[in-house]
Amino acid sequence: MEFTVLENSIGYVFKDKKLLEQALTHTSYANIKNVQSNEKLEFFGDSILEYVSSEYIYNNYRNLKEGEMTKVRATVVCEDSLYEVALRHNFSDFLLLGKSEQHSEKIKLKAILADSVEAVIAGMCIDGGIDSAKKFIIENLKDAIEQATKNVGLKDYKTVLQEKLQVNGNVKIVYEIIHESGPDHDKKFKAQVSCNGKILAVGEGKSKKAAEMQAARHALEK
Repeated sequence: MEFTVLENSIGYVFKDKKLLEQALTHTSYANIKNVQSNEKLEFFGDSILEYVSSEYIYNNYRNLKEGEMTKVRATVVCEDSLYEVALRHNFSDFLLLGKSEQHSEKIKLKAILADSVEAVIAGMCIDGGIDSAKKFIIENLKDAIEQATKNVGLKDYKTVLQEKLQVNGNVKIVYEIIHESGPDHDKKFKAQVSCNGKILAVGEGKSKKAAEMQAARHALEK
């Protein structure tokens, strides 16, 4: 395959093109062609991703507590974030899939693309050293990390709201996503929170959870 477009996009040119090809080879294709799949690279890439993101969060967000750093990392190093990276660089145009997977439902393809990002990260590390992989990871996840650090304090709003509303007994608290917009890699959600059928507030965020947290926050402010 011709990988020049992809290499230009990710900002790294592989010396060993076969390594990049393997990183983009799903098991369904590997089994048919009797070649190496990206499973082992994915395993290695997952560890690199954990290390680099942990180091970046530790060095750049010293004000966060250990538990908060863990939550930020978990928010960013996940299937959703990696899928967005894959979309950003059009990994789907280069992914090698067997016929059984080429028309997979969106949920399954999302996981496959996220896994391929981890495999490519491993490939970068093997081909050009850890700094090559680190540069790619930070460039692609620093904005998401920044956003996650801002939202880490939102973790208590739903709990606090529940405690305040239930002070005189049990009530029915419902969160509902009432609107979503934007492309898959940049979704925005609007949520509303109600108590015993009465709408209390609405909130917006880049994830359903963040939107619900903002709704709870606004309800508390009221």
